[in-house]
Parts: sequence; structure tokens; C-alpha cells
Amino acid sequence: MDSHTSDPIASPHHVAAAPATHAPPPPQTAAANGDTGDALVLPDQPLILIESEETGVQFAFSDLWSYRELLYFLTWRDIKVRYKQTALGAAWAIIQPLATMLLFTLVFNRIAGLDTGRVPYPLFAYTGLLIWTFFSNAVTNSTNSLVNNTNLITKVYFPRAFIPSAAVAAGLVDLAIAGLILVGLVVYYGVTPTWSIALVPFFLLLSVMLALAVGMLISALTVKYRDLRHALPFLIQFWMFASPVIYPANRVPGRWRHLIALNPLTGIIEGFRASLFGGEFDRTATLLAVVVTLFLLAGSFYLFRRIEETFADII
Repeated sequence: MDSHTSDPIASPHHVAAAPATHAPPPPQTAAANGDTGDALVLPDQPLILIESEETGVQFAFSDLWSYRELLYFLTWRDIKVRYKQTALGAAWAIIQPLATMLLFTLVFNRIAGLDTGRVPYPLFAYTGLLIWTFFSNAVTNSTNSLVNNTNLITKVYFPRAFIPSAAVAAGLVDLAIAGLILVGLVVYYGVTPTWSIALVPFFLLLSVMLALAVGMLISALTVKYRDLRHALPFLIQFWMFASPVIYPANRVPGRWRHLIALNPLTGIIEGFRASLFGGEFDRTATLLAVVVTLFLLAGSFYLFRRIEETFADII
């Protein structure tokens, strides 16, 4: 091969003979001269900052925003898995609260004669069951969410809080479907909405936040204490009877009413009914529901982040 046509990269003599003035200036040279039009622009690179545990719990809200699309895909996966190979599919979202409402109407209204005032008992019970069914299913699914995703947790990094959050978000689909029956009951019983119906989204949001707080807390503890999976059905059942799902809160004796008001579901369910039927709001119960829910959500997220780094080791 002719030496004049040899590859300059393969020829060290040719590289040594190249004038130094032909080398491109560094990127900072152009910026120093005030000409930034041709400056080298590097693409944004992800920055991972590793800090010592002595600095305290890192909440990493930026990671939650960066991985936000993952929450959508995890939620969609949970929705598809829930109704995979089922004969009735999403109809179970309607069957569960509707069948429970019919049973409670027979037992507590027809037999026990429980009076709910101007609101028909079937409509009264269904509104409470609508919130309660969403809450109980969201907490139950969140409890086992981390354990059921062991392979995912131990192989790749992502905000682990998205796993119980996806379980709660998937329950919103069932809540929306079951809400169609509530609309039909409102029309059937001739209930006329008032201005207070604008507060319905507020109480629904509050129930989602409470479900997320409880689900995140129990899911994190279940990783280490598997006994919670066996105790949860009893706790959920007890919580339902401690909430005004099938009875009005004003029927509770006075000495117990203040204790039940500490239950955030009391203010949420009663406020949801009042916003639908134009009833009187219990401001104390509503305020307690907001305060307890926010406090529980903040505390659950703090505890979750504190023990999150141990999930891969003990799960």
C-alpha cells in the first residue's frame, strides 16, 4: 500500500507531524470569548447523589417525579392482573358493595329496624360501603404489594413507594365503576343534589390519601413482620364496625362518640354522605379526619423511606 495514502490514525509519525493549531479549542474557550453560539452542549445526564445515613432520611421527591411514568405502568399492570381470567371481570367492582348493601338492608333495616332519617337505608348503606370497599381493598392489596414484587425490588432501583401507591391507584377504577350504581340509586330515590355536592371530590381525595397512608405503612412493616398479613383481615373487619358504614354516627352513645370521631373514616364517610344528600356537616369530625390523615400520610412516608433501603436484604 502506498505510504502517502496510509491511514493517519494508524501512523504515529503522521500524528506527530500534524500542526498543533489544528486541534479544536476546548468548550470553555468559546464561552470565555463571549461567543456561546457554537459552544459544545452536552446532553443532560442523570445525577445520583449518595449521602451518608448520618444526614437523615432522604425523601427524594425528585426521584418520584423522575419515575412518574413508572407509577402509571405499575397501576395498569395491577388493573390487568386483577381481572385476568375472570368470568365477570370488572363487574366484581359492582357486585361486592351491592350485595353487601342488600344484606345490610335486610339485617339492620328490615329486621333490626335501624332508622337513618330522611335518607333511605339502601342509599345510606351504599354510600358508606362505596368508601369502605375502596379503602379496605386498597389497604389489603397494598399490604402484600412489596412481598409480591420481590423480584422487581431486588433487581432494579426505583422509588419503592410506587408499588403500594399503584395498588391504591388501581382501586380507583373499581371506585369509579361502583359509583355508577350510586348515581342510579340517587336518581331512583329522587334525591336532589345541592351545592354541597361540590365537596364530593374533596372527601374522595381524603379517602385516597388515607388508604395510601395506611397501605404504605402496613406494606413496609409486612416486609419484616409477615404476621401482619394474617392479622389484617381481623383489623379490617374491626375497623369497619368502628366506622359509621352501616349506622349513623349520631346513633353512637355520647361517651363513645368522641372516640369514634378520632377514626378518620368517620369524618370522611359522614362528610361524603352530607355532601351528597345536603345534610349537616360535622365540622369537628371533618377537621379531625383531615389532620389525622395528613399526619398519618407524612409519618408513613417517613417510616417507609427510613426502612426502604433494607427491603432488598430482608424481603
